[in-house]
Amino acid sequence: MTMTRRDSLKTALLGSAGLTLPFRLDAMPRGDFAPAPVRWIDGDAPALHAGQTFGVAWPQGALTDKAPLTVRAAEGATVPSQSWITARWPDGSVKWSAHAIPADVAPGALTVDKGRAAAPNQPVTVEETDDEVVFTMGDRRWRIARSGPALIREARMGDKRVMGAVTLVGASRTAPEGGSETPFQSRIDSVAVEQRGPVRAVVKITGHHVAADRAWLPFVVRLYGYAGSAGLRIVHSFVFDGDPSRDFLSALGLRAEVPMAAAPLYDRHVRFATDGQTFAEGVRPLTGLRRDPGAAFRSAQVAGRAVPPLEQMAPAVRDTLERIPAWGEFRLEQPNANGWTITKRTAPEMGWINADQGHRAPGLAYVGSVDGGVAVGMRYFWERHPSALHITGAGGDAAALTAWLWSPEAPAMDMRPYHGTMGMEGYDAQNEGLSITYEDYEPGWDDACGIARTSEMMLWAFPATPETDTLTQLAAMQAQPPQLMVAPDHLVTARVFGDWGLPDRSTATRAIIETQLVNLIDFYADEVDRRGWYGFWDHGDVMHSYDSDRHRWRYDIGGFAWDNSELSTDLWLWYQVLRTGDARTWRLAEAMTRHTGEVDVYHLGRFKGLGTRHGVQHWSDSSKQPRISNATYRRPFYYLTADERVGDLMHDLITSDETLTHVEIGRKVPGVRKPQLPPGTIEMAFGTTWCPLAAAWLTEWERTGDTRWRDLILAGLESIGRLPHGWMTGSAPFDLATGRFIDQNRGISLSHLNAVFGAVEISSELIRLLDVPRYRAAWLQYCRWYNAPKSEYLAKFGPPFGPRNLKEGHSRLAAYAACQEHDPALARRAAGELCRAMQGWVSGPAIRAIWSKALSNGRGFRPTHRRNGASPRSRISRSSPPRSMPNQFRAGTSDRFRGAVFWFSNRHAPRLQPFKPSSGRRKYNKDVGRLATMLQAGHV
Repeated sequence: MTMTRRDSLKTALLGSAGLTLPFRLDAMPRGDFAPAPVRWIDGDAPALHAGQTFGVAWPQGALTDKAPLTVRAAEGATVPSQSWITARWPDGSVKWSAHAIPADVAPGALTVDKGRAAAPNQPVTVEETDDEVVFTMGDRRWRIARSGPALIREARMGDKRVMGAVTLVGASRTAPEGGSETPFQSRIDSVAVEQRGPVRAVVKITGHHVAADRAWLPFVVRLYGYAGSAGLRIVHSFVFDGDPSRDFLSALGLRAEVPMAAAPLYDRHVRFATDGQTFAEGVRPLTGLRRDPGAAFRSAQVAGRAVPPLEQMAPAVRDTLERIPAWGEFRLEQPNANGWTITKRTAPEMGWINADQGHRAPGLAYVGSVDGGVAVGMRYFWERHPSALHITGAGGDAAALTAWLWSPEAPAMDMRPYHGTMGMEGYDAQNEGLSITYEDYEPGWDDACGIARTSEMMLWAFPATPETDTLTQLAAMQAQPPQLMVAPDHLVTARVFGDWGLPDRSTATRAIIETQLVNLIDFYADEVDRRGWYGFWDHGDVMHSYDSDRHRWRYDIGGFAWDNSELSTDLWLWYQVLRTGDARTWRLAEAMTRHTGEVDVYHLGRFKGLGTRHGVQHWSDSSKQPRISNATYRRPFYYLTADERVGDLMHDLITSDETLTHVEIGRKVPGVRKPQLPPGTIEMAFGTTWCPLAAAWLTEWERTGDTRWRDLILAGLESIGRLPHGWMTGSAPFDLATGRFIDQNRGISLSHLNAVFGAVEISSELIRLLDVPRYRAAWLQYCRWYNAPKSEYLAKFGPPFGPRNLKEGHSRLAAYAACQEHDPALARRAAGELCRAMQGWVSGPAIRAIWSKALSNGRGFRPTHRRNGASPRSRISRSSPPRSMPNQFRAGTSDRFRGAVFWFSNRHAPRLQPFKPSSGRRKYNKDVGRLATMLQAGHV
């Protein structure tokens, strides 16, 4: 990375921070090495996978760089593998390692242990020249270009050329309907080999899409080659850098050329995977004719084999083959999530005919012949409609197989703002708009320029048409890729991602919490499908709030529409993955990570590094903040998968504080006197701004070892701790050069949002990593007093005592402080705060009775019973689709609840057993007290 003046100044000022600041790098205790069990998230080993990469965490001090790692199957046999380090602890020991296994190995269970890694039978090799990079995988050679329009020049099997050039293609229009259309294609800017095998090879290609003299839509494409695989995995990312009022993308995709000249038309084959019978046809059909060519000919064409010699064909067919139409073009269109169609035609100037239709296609197409062919598979094919698979030129010397991320048959992308100014030119009017629709509007800030999207594909090259069953398996594999994950109990032992714990149903109250966590996951996962939360830009997100009058989510009402990570929805999902390894939760979290880290964040332009607050469009709200672009939300996925794209996204955030020099987050807050800021500083909130930045700096430090980022974190921790009111100050001037907060002797300023965007998780992790006593004390003070009773708070701090929103979510802060300070009274208070929230969320007389008895014995609180015997929000516990929902139910409320219950799910519970009350209320006080001391698995 290029050193700037700012970097130099930071280095000079912070270079001795490790010697002068009151902290220790040995805050974490050292752990012992133990082999790491790894399992498939779906349980059983898959029938097929394209190669696997997974991450493993290790306790601090347990593993050094010098210790080689190997992967073993359950019976102890060594599995071919490739390992590398993705993060280190402060003492330099290995924190996270990543491991790859070949595509032709699928043991039911694995263990990562010390030992020499085994090499695959046919390792991946990488050759580099000035002109190209060549991946060799078995008998396949993939020639990757370093310049020009083609990403891949060709694929060969031995001397046979089975695939031609692979390019990125697309088009844009000057108007959303009609207008002139301009096609474009890729142009490579740079190529870098990131891994060289023997199990996994990776090349990163960067470039632009080019039309005439315009270069735009910058892209990053990574190609992954695994030993034992017949194909390349493709991760395709692009940034929209056009003008939404003039640039209407009408097509975007990837195209592969397929040589066809050597095969006769009747030996050429087309395949589409569907959710029913596979569409399998010949270019010149030999089935269904009035005259029978012979069973051997019919069965061979259907199976994709070469037909017998023509001399054996019935003369009535053989002599009239040229009279049978040859179908040269095929289309599978998925215009929405609930319907696909296949059409075909003989030539571009001829008419289309309908061939098939269905519900949700898995997204795989093949075209080729007995002499070789190509298949492409698209992940999230129907979920990210309008998508398509097109085949053209099947009757000529070369066919083209195109995977359309945005189909040219669909209306063009319209990324213009969804409403006009409506008189809201000034802040006063904009605040009025915020008051009525919850949307923070500002003219010109509802700009889609700078957002991105990442898509995943597979590209296979075959020596001949594969069996239909093989293509069906490949389609299923690509639509829902198998995934290995290290066991949750091993992750807990490694003590990564702060304080959290495994599921615990040892008592009735704990069982209620665990059941409700599962219900909440099921509810949101089911709502995605019930409500159709799909589409190219929308897939992966959920809605914020529900409208019980219309009986639908508030998709068109300002800040109540798309969630955009509001209150850390991503963390809720990922910490449940860490705790359980549940496949459904994993896939919900993965889709959200692919969305929120790309679509909701700006990757270039004036808002680079910031994310957009919840709204009707993912970019429509004018509140652009680090709380949304938050690296805390990406860290679990990155370390569990070693995904390079997500690593890039987090790296790009390390300088996002610079964007805040011209984007003032609090510019519109009414009635607030703007503080006088010293030169070179910006106003920065601790939780919604500094903690997300600290997460990016932490990730960069532990990935690269560059202590500049550690020193920035230390400066922030120590300077927050030195403020007279510490964390309770809320925000302070932040010196961009030194990373320190400036003390202006401010009073207390509490915000309900400050601790609910990953601040809890990252503070927990930093306190474990870096022992900065002042920060720990300041954080524990905030945790204790945010939810404190008014009388106690006023006795301690005096007036004013403002409103306290999200109290149930903040119950986990009180629980954390109770555990850290061994305070049973505070633990009971935290439990009461949570239980008051839960009374409206869990259904059933037995559950209400448990809570009522527990709390009446502990705090004298009883839940309110409804006339119908159920709480108004209890419907979320039911698996059946809700026909209506009450006003109180909205995503924000559920966010608070699910965050609160996550706090009460971890292994620290036994610590307070010696402090349990000895009265006759012991049973319930023990349960509530222990419950309240459990720490978060993360989310508010």
